[in-house]
Amino acid sequence: MNNFAFFADITKVFLRLLVVPFLLFAASCASPAKSRYFDQSIPGQYPLVNANLDPIIQKADILSIVVSSLNEEASKVYNAPISTPVGYKANGVYTPVGYLVDPDGLITFPVLGKVQAEGLTKKQLTDSIAHSLVDRKLLVDPVVSIRILNFRVTVLGDVGKPSVVSVENEKISLLEAIGMAGDLNITAKRENVLLIREENEKKITRRINLNDESIFKSPYYYLKNNDIIYVEANYAKVQSQSRLTALLPSILSGLALIAIIFDRTR
Repeated sequence: MNNFAFFADITKVFLRLLVVPFLLFAASCASPAKSRYFDQSIPGQYPLVNANLDPIIQKADILSIVVSSLNEEASKVYNAPISTPVGYKANGVYTPVGYLVDPDGLITFPVLGKVQAEGLTKKQLTDSIAHSLVDRKLLVDPVVSIRILNFRVTVLGDVGKPSVVSVENEKISLLEAIGMAGDLNITAKRENVLLIREENEKKITRRINLNDESIFKSPYYYLKNNDIIYVEANYAKVQSQSRLTALLPSILSGLALIAIIFDRTR
């Protein structure tokens, strides 16, 4: 009977010790309302924003340019291997082959020589090359196709898998980029996501609220090449979870102690 009373007293003490970590755990749990995206009152449809967004070419972009015409033989020279190709593996990272936009914003194109690329959309550069080929009587009715091979966005911060996301079709929304980076963690601040973008030789920053329906109408819903997304953590939640994690060894030690005492007093 004495052994049972002693064990009961130890159990009461241990249960009291569990109260603090339990309260910390309860405080650290995020409510469903805070962890979800958007408001439940969002309308059923929105017009697409920048649905036909044509990327603007920047310095250090790598372009794939393919030229075709009715005269296949005459077109070959414009699709020949580049004399100084950008295509190699360094430290396991592959850089695609293409025309590199140099620090002056130019590319070196066969026969045409130096061609302005920076600041133009793909369509504008396509038209520029096609017109030059026709004006110089090099080709008749040429078809020029351009792609940006190194189109990418970076997602950092409180997400499942911070990473650089490559975009093959040159079109990606903010939500798609976050999804490809493993989604937001439960401790992420959904109402204060930071977008960093380079425009006109300047870095601009914008704060985006993923809980607000205005994101669907925002000009920043679709991302541009080299955009950076930073998701800030809710540090109050992080700290409370850290305190709970720090207490876990003590809790486990207490359980082990009770098990030993109970075993020896039977």
